[in-house]
Amino acid sequence: MSGRSRAAVLLAAATTLAAVLVPSAQAAPAAPDTAVLDGARLQRTKLRLDQGDPQLKLALRELTDRADNWLTQGPWTVVDKPRPAPGGDRHDYLSQAPYWWPTQAPTADNPWGCPYVQRDGQRNPEVDSGTDRQDVEKVFDSTYDLSLAWYYTGKRAYAEKAAQVLRTWFLAPATRMNPNLDHAQFIPCKYDGRAIGIIDFSQSYTSVVDALAILGTGAPGWTKTDRTGMAKWNADFLDWLKNSTFGKEEGAAANNHGTFYDMQLAALAYATGDRALARRTVLGARTRRIDPQIAADGSQPQELARTRSWHYSTFDLVAYARLAAIGRHVGVNLWAYQGPDGQGLFKAVDYLLPAASGSTAWPHPELEFHRYAASDVVHAAADAGDKAAQQAVPQLETPPGGDLWALRPAAEQMDSIAG
Repeated sequence: MSGRSRAAVLLAAATTLAAVLVPSAQAAPAAPDTAVLDGARLQRTKLRLDQGDPQLKLALRELTDRADNWLTQGPWTVVDKPRPAPGGDRHDYLSQAPYWWPTQAPTADNPWGCPYVQRDGQRNPEVDSGTDRQDVEKVFDSTYDLSLAWYYTGKRAYAEKAAQVLRTWFLAPATRMNPNLDHAQFIPCKYDGRAIGIIDFSQSYTSVVDALAILGTGAPGWTKTDRTGMAKWNADFLDWLKNSTFGKEEGAAANNHGTFYDMQLAALAYATGDRALARRTVLGARTRRIDPQIAADGSQPQELARTRSWHYSTFDLVAYARLAAIGRHVGVNLWAYQGPDGQGLFKAVDYLLPAASGSTAWPHPELEFHRYAASDVVHAAADAGDKAAQQAVPQLETPPGGDLWALRPAAEQMDSIAG
C-alpha cells in the first residue's frame, strides 16, 4: 500500500472514530422574543426534547394531542355572527355580559326579555350564542397550542394551521376583526358595550402575542406580510387600549380587571417595541395593584367577596404571575416586591396553598370549587423561588388535559368560566 493510500485509510478511520465519540452537533433552535413566556427557557426545553428527555416527551404528547385536535377545526371569523354589533359593522367584535339575565319572557315587542338583572357568578347560557366570545377563545387557544407544538416538533401542519387561523380572524380583509372592543360584554336594552368587556381579550390574548413571537422564529407558511400585518393590528389595538374611553376606564379598575388590563398593556407594549411603557406598567403595578388589592395575610378581599371567590382569587393571580413574567424581560422583579403591610405575590399564592394542596377546605364562598385552578400560579411562584409553593407542587391536582407547565411555563386560568 502506498503512503498516500495508508494516509487515506488512517484519516477515514479517525473520522469514523470521532463520529462515534462526539455526536454531531445540532443547530440550536431560535429563542423566540416572547412577552410572557421565557424564550430562552423554551429554547432549552426544545434542546432537551431533541435529546430524548422522557418526562418532557410525555408532556409533549399531551400538547400535540391538543394541536392535532385543532387541525380539523376552524378557522373562525368575527363576521359570521347572526347579527352585527350595535352600529352594524360585522367586523366589530361582540360579546354579551355573562352574568346578566332577562326578567321577562321574550315577545315580539320585547325580543330580549328586558330588563336584564345581574346574578353574580351565574352564567347566562344565551351569551354563548349569537356573539363572538366562544370563537375568539378558540382562536386564542388554538394558535397558542399549534405554535408551541410546531416549535417543539417542527411539524409543518401545526404552523400552517396557526397561520390560517390568525389570517382569518385578524388579517384577511373580508373576515378580519377591527382592532377595538367597543361592543364587548354589551347588555341588551342597556349598554351597547362596556369597558369591563376588555377582559375578554386581556384574559387570553397575550397567548396570541407569544404565539406570534414563536411563529416569527421561522415557521413555514408565516410570511413577512403576515408578520407586518399582525404588528400593525397589535399597534392599533394598543393605541385603542391606551386612548379609548373604555380603555382608560378599565385601566382605572381596582380589582382583577385592572390587573389584567396592566398585563395586556405591558405585553402589547413589549411586543410592539415600547419597552419603556412595558417597564413603567409593571413598576406601576406595585403601588397601583398589589398595595390595594392584596392584604397583609395574602388574601385578596375584593375577590373573596365574589360568589366564585376561589376562581377569582386564582384568576387575579394569573394576571399577576403573567405580569411578573413580562417584568423579567424589562428588569423588574415583581415577585420580590413587598407593600407597606408586607403584602406581595408570594403571600397571595401562599394564602391559596392549603386549599390548592388539598390539606384544607377553601373557607370562602365558591359555587364550583376546582382545586386544580391554582395549579399554574403555584408553579409560577415555585419557579420564582417561593419555598412553600415548591413544597406544594407535588400535591397539586393535575388540570384536565394534563400539566403542561414544563412546555409553556406561563400561568393560565385552569377553570375558565368564560364559556
